Amino acid sequence: MEKIASFTVNHLTLMPGIYVSRKDHIGSECLTTFDLRMTAPNREPVMNTAECHTIEHLGATFLRNDPEWKDRVIYFGPMGCRTGFYLILAGDLSSADITGLVIRTFTFIRDYKGEIPGAAARDCGNYLDQNLSMANWLARRYLERDLSQIHEGSTERLVYPD
Repeated sequence: MEKIASFTVNHLTLMPGIYVSRKDHIGSECLTTFDLRMTAPNREPVMNTAECHTIEHLGATFLRNDPEWKDRVIYFGPMGCRTGFYLILAGDLSSADITGLVIRTFTFIRDYKGEIPGAAARDCGNYLDQNLSMANWLARRYLERDLSQIHEGSTERLVYPD
């Protein structure tokens, strides 16, 4: 079988950032899948499922309510390796196009206090597996350590390394 695109990325040199993972065309519509990489693969501990689950609930809620982007959000969820999240948006987009959206999303997650949206038995199949304080901490680290390194005109942390 042919190796899928995400398995061709060199995870030994990949740094946290915002990357275009793939672009798919369905009819006349382009869907862009983004790799929101939060940890350095194979070099840092992965996120535990509870904080991934909380980031998923908060991120999906924020993104699907964002006035500018909500109608373009297709999916937001964790990677199986637990080093980041996939965000699928309608449109032929670049990482630079969504940097502001990602910063706003993770600022929301960093600052969120209170009941986690959808964290109830009626709404979620594993509602008890949540960790808000760790989700806040991971969002803060992603913002301060990684997203702050993204500068206009630079492709570092926006384009996969060779």
